[in-house]
Amino acid sequence: MSEPVSIGLVGAGPWAGMVHAPAIAGGAHTRLAGVWARRPEASAELAAAHGSSSYESLEELFDNCDAVAFAVPPDVQAELAIQAAKAGKALLLEKPLAMDLDGARALADAVGEAGVVSQMVFTLRYSTAARDFLARAASLEPFGGYGQFVSANLDGGPFATPWRLERGAVLDLGPHIVDLLDAALGRVVSVRAHGDPLRWVGMLLEHETGAVSEASVSMAGHGDLPPARIEVFGRRGTELLDWTRLGDDAFARMITEFAQAVRTGGPHALDAAHGLRIQQILDQVETQLLDSRP
Repeated sequence: MSEPVSIGLVGAGPWAGMVHAPAIAGGAHTRLAGVWARRPEASAELAAAHGSSSYESLEELFDNCDAVAFAVPPDVQAELAIQAAKAGKALLLEKPLAMDLDGARALADAVGEAGVVSQMVFTLRYSTAARDFLARAASLEPFGGYGQFVSANLDGGPFATPWRLERGAVLDLGPHIVDLLDAALGRVVSVRAHGDPLRWVGMLLEHETGAVSEASVSMAGHGDLPPARIEVFGRRGTELLDWTRLGDDAFARMITEFAQAVRTGGPHALDAAHGLRIQQILDQVETQLLDSRP
């Protein structure tokens, strides 16, 4: 690739500042074309920090970029990314796609109708350690697995955002765990769930391969927490992935692959359709938890 892909950024919150803006601006094949946010002062500050422009309207941002990356709450992403797709822009999308399944379907449908490239920010899937783990897991003739992700987000900090405090671990941490187990053991075809999204949620997943896995997620942890982990068990052995082995290469690879997909027209395996499929599983989880309340 010669000419950098120009990427506009929607959002100027903590995650945009920590990940999206520096990864795009520092990418070998990308250029941060500009930033738009609902708070103009935040947009201007983030853009200036990376030598880029701040735009007053989405339309101005779209006019000055090839692709758009989103770092906003799920309900905002669902609305604005549809506008970007209709404008013919490739999309780098956060998980979950939307706050609810209807919004996720609407966004995935808009991507398909527009024929634009889409790619999900399933962060862990871009790390060398995770990809090596999945390659090794495939050789095990796997029959089962376990995933666990516990955070202290409900205690405060930059990720104690309103939508997370309202919806809890299923929509925030669930996509990572379910996506990795799905990749390691085969497509998830059914799920049974129990617990409370604001405390602890357990999921029993059945995969099309016949494998079965269990996943636990919580955002109500306190103190020193163990690293999130995925274990896969098979007839030829066991493989473990914990978050401490992931390294710092995931975001750079994610941005590089996005630029490649934009230039070639894609598709990417982790596209909006994949994001929708994972959200369909999580919607079943949330529905079951709601139905089980006394």
